Amino acid sequence: MQQLIAQLKQFGIEPNHAISLTIIFAIIFLTAIVVHFILHRIVLAVCEKRAQASSHLWLHILTENKLFHRLAFTLQGIIVNVQAVLWLNKDSDAAAILSTCAQLWVMLYGLMSFFSLLDVVNSLSNRFAFAAQFPLKGLLQGIKLIAAIVIGIMMISLLIGKSPAILISGLGAMAAVLMLVFKDPILGLVAGIQLSANNMLKLGDWLEMPKYGADGAVTDIGLTTVKVRNWDNTITTIPTYALVSDAFKNWSGMSASGGRRIKRCINIDTTSIHFLTEEEQEKLAHARLLSPYMEMRQEEIASWNGQNAGPASILNQRKMTNIGTFRAYLNEYLRQHPSIRQDMTLMVRQMAPGAEGLPLEIYAFTNTVAWLEYESIQADIFDHVFAVVDEFGLRIHQAPTGSDVRAIAGLNSY
Repeated sequence: MQQLIAQLKQFGIEPNHAISLTIIFAIIFLTAIVVHFILHRIVLAVCEKRAQASSHLWLHILTENKLFHRLAFTLQGIIVNVQAVLWLNKDSDAAAILSTCAQLWVMLYGLMSFFSLLDVVNSLSNRFAFAAQFPLKGLLQGIKLIAAIVIGIMMISLLIGKSPAILISGLGAMAAVLMLVFKDPILGLVAGIQLSANNMLKLGDWLEMPKYGADGAVTDIGLTTVKVRNWDNTITTIPTYALVSDAFKNWSGMSASGGRRIKRCINIDTTSIHFLTEEEQEKLAHARLLSPYMEMRQEEIASWNGQNAGPASILNQRKMTNIGTFRAYLNEYLRQHPSIRQDMTLMVRQMAPGAEGLPLEIYAFTNTVAWLEYESIQADIFDHVFAVVDEFGLRIHQAPTGSDVRAIAGLNSY
């Protein structure tokens, strides 16, 4: 009993006040229990049931992120603090301890309530298409980090009884250490602002970054990392600041245009290129796609040759070539193709010849950006190209295979 009295005196409590102080603490404790029961068992329970039965999306998001629960805990801390001020002597140690604990409780759950509010904003933004172009998650995570630092400083200042300004001024000497510790979050926050301001990347974009092995759709833009679901269903994480410091390819422009580019070459064996004979011209003139071209070119060449008659030499005349006619056919074929965009660049061009023959490139855009449909259209076009090339007396260049070598060896053995 003497020890208890001595301890009460150390806290500035006279022995005759012990009973009254016990009663006051019991009242505060019972009040906190009653308030907790009313808020959590009655008010919040009814609100959650109505929210689950409601068709409003925002009500479901509010309940999922526990915003009202954390606000209720914050309110409980405020009530305890108010009771400590009303019932206890403000100069007593008991009032100081209880008030300090209540204020720490309010700060903690106030911070958690603010986090829940930011989560609600992020969840609501994900439901709207216009908000997808902004990397809100990274920005909100940056705000959470700043808020946590501020509340942490305030809690420490409350415990040591010093002004927050003193702690903040002391952080200047630790700036280098803080920059090192929070390097990735700071760089990520700056990168998130740049990505948003310049409209460089948004959720759902097709991102290609070979340096990190990323080739797929962006599923998450965070404060420090960006997640990409590759087309093989693997997940690649990229530092957020790397999207600003390094180069990457964003295919969203292609998706928005509604047309995906075909850019592929076929290599023609140059030894198969020659002038068309009369028989070949007559044969090709029967083709529906080539008939207008053949008539126009024949008239043009005949007119030129008549005006520039010279010695009988092939070098003094103009004649149609099989490669030129083939190029004209492919161009007209693409013009008539139902899956090729006619309002975008469309051409068939010769590239620089090399050891693999003469590259003939098809450059066009499909009328769909869906990957499977695009590949099917491209395959159908080149199936046709390889099938008709022989009609023009042309050959596809191909390096000798093992069967070619064996065939040559078989001929030489006879």
